[in-house]
Amino acid sequence: MVVGRIGRPHGVRGQVTVEVRTDDPDLRFAPGTTLLTDPAGRGPLTVEAARWHSGTLLLTLALPDGTVVTDREAADALRNTQLLVPVSELPPLEDPDSFYDHQLVGLAAVLPDGSPIGEVTGVRHEGTELLVLTRTGGGELLVPFVSAIVPTVDLPAGRLVVDPPEGLLDL
Repeated sequence: MVVGRIGRPHGVRGQVTVEVRTDDPDLRFAPGTTLLTDPAGRGPLTVEAARWHSGTLLLTLALPDGTVVTDREAADALRNTQLLVPVSELPPLEDPDSFYDHQLVGLAAVLPDGSPIGEVTGVRHEGTELLVLTRTGGGELLVPFVSAIVPTVDLPAGRLVVDPPEGLLDL
């Protein structure tokens, strides 16, 4: 499961910015944590240090051979690397109305009457969670992942119900 993506270098000492894609960044990016990568050849990477700067997560990373990234050029070579944790390492969720992103991606999205809307192709975490739907007829739709709009998530059936407010499907 993707927990982040390495962005641009920060400063000249090898730190990288991270686009966080997890709801628990302090756990996922704790010093000593080893993360798988995509592309796989860039990892695994080990978090040496983590800190927040103006709302952006900054990491100091060690390469697979143990070498700590200490300069801007080496940090830039890691840009756009996806940071992953194995699904098997994810703890079970205590709230039955909470889901991991990987559980939602691939679900069919239907209206309350069963009419197809499309498929969930991603989840964005931008203040509120947004489901990214690829529409059946083409195009993309962002749907706030709140119980008033998505009242039913049926993982065994592979679908979720979207009860959109007026105008949402017209965007």
